[in-house]
Amino acid sequence: MMKDISKGNGEWALEAHGLVKSFGDNRAVDGVDLYVKPGTIYGVLGPNGAGKTTTIRLIATLLKADAGTARIFGHDVVKEAHIVRQLIGVTGQYASVDESLSATENLMIFSRLLGLSRSEAKRKSEELLEEFGLSEAAKRPLKHFSGGMRRRLDLAASLISRPPLIFLDEPTTGLDPRTRNQMWDTIRKLVKSGSTVLLTTQYLQEADELADRIAVIDHGKVVAEGTVDELKGSMGTSSLHVSIQDERKIHDTRQLVERILGVRSAVSAEGGKITAPLGNINLVTDLLITLRESGIELAEMSVQKPSLDEVFLTITGSEKKDVANNLWKTKKEALG
Repeated sequence: MMKDISKGNGEWALEAHGLVKSFGDNRAVDGVDLYVKPGTIYGVLGPNGAGKTTTIRLIATLLKADAGTARIFGHDVVKEAHIVRQLIGVTGQYASVDESLSATENLMIFSRLLGLSRSEAKRKSEELLEEFGLSEAAKRPLKHFSGGMRRRLDLAASLISRPPLIFLDEPTTGLDPRTRNQMWDTIRKLVKSGSTVLLTTQYLQEADELADRIAVIDHGKVVAEGTVDELKGSMGTSSLHVSIQDERKIHDTRQLVERILGVRSAVSAEGGKITAPLGNINLVTDLLITLRESGIELAEMSVQKPSLDEVFLTITGSEKKDVANNLWKTKKEALG
């Protein structure tokens, strides 16, 4: 029986420190650190050309770093590349399959290349096609597949050997919302079954929905790292959104919001709607009581955290230093 080389090698599924890669004068990866725990989804975000894909290629043994180290379940990606390749599965943005063959034939070929017998390859292909909802299209040539079906087949092919660490490079690019949601469910199931996923994506909602932790890479560096809530918290306070039924009372409502919440110029009011920064959520109760006593009826009210879109744009823009400092402060407070 083959030894489980993904066990007993420390607490990290992936541990990368100080990765550097240059192409001529372009320092594509400039000292990247990544630490991914087993059984989690780790998101990597960044603008085009930020260094995300190059970082993944370094970790996946497809490129050699100029400096730094990386380990997969404790195994060095350079010194033990043959072991690392048994521990990872890599799925790119476009299906790496033969369009002239059927789904079953593609999976059979991949299975045989990985050393499975003909009977084992057939059984594994049938299992994966069923798991990814492709059984009915199993004999259909891939040239007749939709984009979502191709993407699911590509992911299925990367899971033939059930690697404990899976790299997904923008797996839902170009998919419609329904198919994207189906892929999200598939990725969640992979993690529930024991896999670890490293996900690069351009869809901020995707990272928000899936990732346990996120690293934001810009100009080859990790400029922010943390949970979604930590990244959103680095932006500062949440905001209170209030809509009133009688727009004629907007002036009085604004004055009450300013007084109860202790804010002034930051409050905006337009068309019966008021938005104000909310530093202390407990003040919302006081505001509701005061509005009711003043005869002001609400049409709607909500408290919203900064969106991941706002965090991303700020972190990768001119204000990223302040946000990074706030994130570090948030982490220190959480650690006590």
